[in-house]
Amino acid sequence: MRFLWFLVLGIVLLSPAAFGQSVATDSQTLQALLVEVRQLRQDLQTSFVAAQRAQILIYRAQAQETVVTRRVRQLDDTRAKLAATQSDRKRLADQIKRMEETVSSTENTVERKEVEAALPLFKAKLEMLGNEEQQSQAREIESEEQLRMEQAKLAELHDQLDRLQKTLENLGRESGTSPH
Repeated sequence: MRFLWFLVLGIVLLSPAAFGQSVATDSQTLQALLVEVRQLRQDLQTSFVAAQRAQILIYRAQAQETVVTRRVRQLDDTRAKLAATQSDRKRLADQIKRMEETVSSTENTVERKEVEAALPLFKAKLEMLGNEEQQSQAREIESEEQLRMEQAKLAELHDQLDRLQKTLENLGRESGTSPH
């Protein structure tokens, strides 16, 4: 019976120490879980913000690509008009040269007077085409500059997307997952 009392007394005295260790271990486990949940929440918020930023950048890049495409078409149209004006001007200059040769080489006075009368009109048209050519060249230079500016904006957006992708990849490595 004495032995039984010692046994009960031993159990009663040792029990609080055992319970205390269990509570401490449970508390540490809960604390570790709480830290991990907070870290996961922070990672999720960071990923959400990065995803929103990526979406915005993608929309901006798509809109900028549309602008660049429009500028390329505008430049192509300007160059086509310039080429047409230059071709017309060259053809008219050749025609004026032939007319001047006709005036100097023909002996038919009626024909010479008709050509001489038409010559100032052709020369005026040639001057007008020269002015058009200069304006078209100025528009071409302006269109090229606008295209370069829009392409630079697009390149910057692509650079931002690349940096964001690298950031997401680094986040994935740090948290042990891959964003792909």
